[in-house]
Formats: sequence, C-alpha cells, structure tokens
Amino acid sequence: MIVDAHHHFWNPATADYPWLTDDLAPIRRAFGPADLEPDLLAAGVDATVLVQTRSSLEETVDFLAVAGETPFVRGVVGWVDLTQPGVGDTIAELRERPGGGHLVGIRHQAHDEPDPAWLTRDDVVRGIAAVGRAGLVYDLLVRARELSAALDLARRLPDVRFVIDHVAKPPIAVGALEPWASLIAPFRDLDHVACKLSGMVTEADWASWTPTELRPYVERVLETFGPDRLLFGSDWPVCLLAASYGQVVDTTRTLLHDLDRDELAAVLGATAARVYRL
Repeated sequence: MIVDAHHHFWNPATADYPWLTDDLAPIRRAFGPADLEPDLLAAGVDATVLVQTRSSLEETVDFLAVAGETPFVRGVVGWVDLTQPGVGDTIAELRERPGGGHLVGIRHQAHDEPDPAWLTRDDVVRGIAAVGRAGLVYDLLVRARELSAALDLARRLPDVRFVIDHVAKPPIAVGALEPWASLIAPFRDLDHVACKLSGMVTEADWASWTPTELRPYVERVLETFGPDRLLFGSDWPVCLLAASYGQVVDTTRTLLHDLDRDELAAVLGATAARVYRL
C-alpha cells in the first residue's frame, strides 16, 4: 500500500488562510477530494493523511467529516489549542464528531510563532503530552530555527510519537546543508521521532529544481532516520507551485532508487501506516 502521509484541502472563499499570500496566487483557490483523486489513481496511491492548514477547530471538524465520507482519506492531523487546559477533553470531543475515528494527529504551525522556543513553553509541553496520552501523533512543523526546541521537546516526552514535517524545510534553493544538517542529526537516537519526506520541491527553486539538488537532503535524512522512520508525503496542493503530483511521486521514487524492496515499501506506506496507526 502506498500512503501519501501529507496533503491538504482548503477553500479561500469560505475561510481565511493568512499564509496564502500573493506569491502563492496559483494555488489560492479551492482544493478538495475530487481534485486530488485522479492524481492518486494515476500515481497508484492507495491512502492519504489530510493535514491541517490553519489554527481552527472548525477546520478539524470539517476535515474529520470529509475523511468519514472519502474512502482514500484514512487519517486526519488536526489542530487544537495546545496552550489551553483540557486538551484531552477537546480531543475526546473531536472523536465524537462525524469521522472522529480518523483523527490520528495534531499539528500547530510552530515555525510561524515569533518565539523559536515556543515548543518548549510549559503550557505547550503540557498540551503535547496530552496529545500523546490520547494516542495521537504530534506533527512538528519546523525549520532549522526551531529544531533545537523540537529536539528538547522530543527528549522531554519520550512516550509521544512525533513526526517532523517536510524534513524541517532545509534551504534547498540556496544549496545549503548547514546548520540544518547538524541540527537534525541528533534525532537519529530518538526512535519515537519520524520524518516526512515531503515539501522539498517548494523549498527548492520552483522553476528550475532537479532531483539532483534534492538528493543530499534525502541522503541525510535516510542516514538520520532510516527507512523505518521516513514517510512519503506529497504536500499537495502546495507542491503544485513547483511540480505536479505525479512529478513529486516519480521524483521520490528516483531519489529512493537505491533502497531494497522492503525499505522502499516502508517509506512509501508502511511507516505511515504504523506511525499514524491507520
């Protein structure tokens, strides 16, 4: 089974997305299941994880309902206010909603917080601990700036399953490995932290990227996490700024060409199924 462990739906006509700025105008329109399904069929992708796009319980409720009605959406990574008491109660209430059984994780756009150490605030740590007690994954949306805090958080909460989104968004467009490579290396020793092989084409030059430019970053996360802790994700429809869905899938396969059959199966689906308990 091939699992796309990271994609989105949105509709700017019905909700506000502050990050959909003018430079993202090509994707500032509605995207839903009917738009994605043909690409999944063409690429041979069997299942997906739908990931939050804004700090909104309403969106999470909507996504769970979509998952309940959309056979290919097997999991939802939603949003809750981690800083508020009663995070566990909020998660329990979400699970009672239509499609609530599809809730597999929680995410917050930590890389948009002014404080690079936001993830280590006492109230945030308390909230993420509650996410773990509820049996959910916490997705880490970070760049190099927040990796030290993410590492500290993961060390403090060894019983929580974590997934780093988009290989922590290294500066591929300028070809720099450091400080990203040094900051992500310590996660090698944390078996409860996985990493999504996703979002790389839009961290590269949208118009001129090549698989060769992505390879050093893929090699580094393979070395750090291994195939059993790497998950494929398309980051559709954000990826459309730089590549089609099919190009993302084909490029991922090209970059993983040296893996054996079992290792490739892990990255393309088995790891996501295990980590998110799909």
